[in-house]
Amino acid sequence: MTNGSPGTQGAITTRPWIALMALCVGFFMILVDMTIVAVAQPQIMEALGTDVNGVVWVTSAYLLTYAVPLLITGRLGDKFGPKKVYQLGLLVFTLASLWCGLSDSIGELIAARSVQGLGAALITPQTMAVITRIFPPEKRGAAMGVWGTVAGVATLVGPLLGGVLTDSLGWEWIFFVNIPIGIIGLVLAATLVPDVETHDHRFDLVGVGLSAVGVFALVFGIQEGEKNDWAWWIWSMIAAGVLVLALFFYWQSRIRTEPLVPLELFRDRNFTLSNLGIASMGFAISGLMLPAMFFLQLVGGMSPTQSAVMMVPQAILTGILAPIVGRILDRVDPRLIICTGLGLAAISMGWLGLAVRPETPVWQVLIPMSLMGVASAGIWAPLAATATRNLPWHQAGAGAGVYNTTRMIGSVLGAAMVGALMQTRLAAELPAGIDTGAAQDTVDQLPEFLREGFATAMGQSIYLPAIALVLGVVVTAFLQRPASAQRAGADVAESVR
Repeated sequence: MTNGSPGTQGAITTRPWIALMALCVGFFMILVDMTIVAVAQPQIMEALGTDVNGVVWVTSAYLLTYAVPLLITGRLGDKFGPKKVYQLGLLVFTLASLWCGLSDSIGELIAARSVQGLGAALITPQTMAVITRIFPPEKRGAAMGVWGTVAGVATLVGPLLGGVLTDSLGWEWIFFVNIPIGIIGLVLAATLVPDVETHDHRFDLVGVGLSAVGVFALVFGIQEGEKNDWAWWIWSMIAAGVLVLALFFYWQSRIRTEPLVPLELFRDRNFTLSNLGIASMGFAISGLMLPAMFFLQLVGGMSPTQSAVMMVPQAILTGILAPIVGRILDRVDPRLIICTGLGLAAISMGWLGLAVRPETPVWQVLIPMSLMGVASAGIWAPLAATATRNLPWHQAGAGAGVYNTTRMIGSVLGAAMVGALMQTRLAAELPAGIDTGAAQDTVDQLPEFLREGFATAMGQSIYLPAIALVLGVVVTAFLQRPASAQRAGADVAESVR
């Protein structure tokens, strides 16, 4: 197949918005599943007779098999067509959801979640790739606004939906609910999403092996570090992952046939910096959830569902503002929106770190959490649109794979590093002789004499995601305004005159 410029693929369908909505069904479902299990963990632990370590692996297995194949699945979409790969991923995910709900042992549930993660890895890059293919550059910001709404809201809806389903129907239904959604998504994709031109890639099998081993070792080591007290073998695995990934990128620079990750992608400043920006956001969101939920439940005395309801204003604000921001993005310098969004997110997390005290009224906690919803609208979609705007269509899948891999690694780093910081701060803030592990494992409100120290430790832990977001602001300040946005801005200025 012949190559084309980013804008040559914009007339594939006369109904690009309908196609985008169809794709968002599956994308929403897999993002919800990243966080939906968190609320149901105590019930799963009791029903399947496992311990904390076993139930943590229900989420870890999903994230691991989600993150590792993303580089490869993005390329599969380029070669075989993003619609076909998306449909395959949705089928795998839906069948694995049925298996999850029917599991009667923790080992079986972990295995089913691993298959679910593989389905999610097949789906995720295809949504961004199709947007790149069916929308011209000057309309891609508005399309990514819708995508960003889905991404931002889904990460917040997961805990709420998990709480409601677990409390009313049982933990199995957090998986069974995916079955009708998956069937609807398959029908919509078959009827509404167009087939787009493919590019006959030659797969770099050495690169596939190196990337899979490197990402697996890095993500597994980070995920398991805190639980294993950062033993020597954990650090060895992380170091091996970094070494193998370095070897992977060296191989990509030397290979004479087609590389798995075309390094020319990183010659586009906006693609490189947007990847760093989304890593900081993934780090922050993943790192925020654990101390925030612990504070609301163990200090504030809220139930899982009540604590999840605290996220609703944030989700609503993101949902309302993201499409508006997407339309503006096509006409302005992306730095104005992205740096503002990341800056507001950093402020909101710093504010929340100060606010999480036993005596703080609920409304004073809701203000910084709502500000996070405003900030998110200026981050998810604008970063994705800026990363992909200049990519040639035949590299859309590869670019989406790299972008989503970066986001996932940022999320895993955030959860691991904030979890480790929480342990350190609890040891410093709680009275001597208190078992910090037992304090976290309880599902009841803590005794009053422990609440102040526990809340202080949670607040201090939230400062780390805030620092990550500040670094994101610094990096994205060097983004360039795309040529299409400059033309759009000039057209608007001319029309005003």
